Amino acid sequence: QVQLVESGGGLVQAGGSLRLSCAPSGRTFGIRAMGWFRQAPGKGREFVGAITWSGDTTYHADSVKGRFTISRDNARNPAYLQMNKLKPEDTAIYYCAARSRTCTRGSDCYTALVWYDYWGQGTQVTVSS
Repeated sequence: QVQLVESGGGLVQAGGSLRLSCAPSGRTFGIRAMGWFRQAPGKGREFVGAITWSGDTTYHADSVKGRFTISRDNARNPAYLQMNKLKPEDTAIYYCAARSRTCTRGSDCYTALVWYDYWGQGTQVTVSS
């Protein structure tokens, strides 16, 4: 089993920045990728960003490209989501996820939530206008 703990959410004004952290623990040796998803009130959970466990490849949703950056600390395991130029529409609960299963579906393996095996509890991000 893998446990994921997110931190770093909060309230920020539009144009501001936040950095989310996701600390995996447990059987981390089997993790192949980590991702961030978000869910706004009344909406489905959507992809934000993902990164391979080695950190050499990243994926970002079009809605956050140029503003958000996903990264990993290879030495200490955590994954981060640096969020800049935040907008009110970024308001949501942000979830960290980890994939351990094998996947041969190309980028879908990283962007589709159905491929992720473990989820954190989520952290609230609120952007005021």
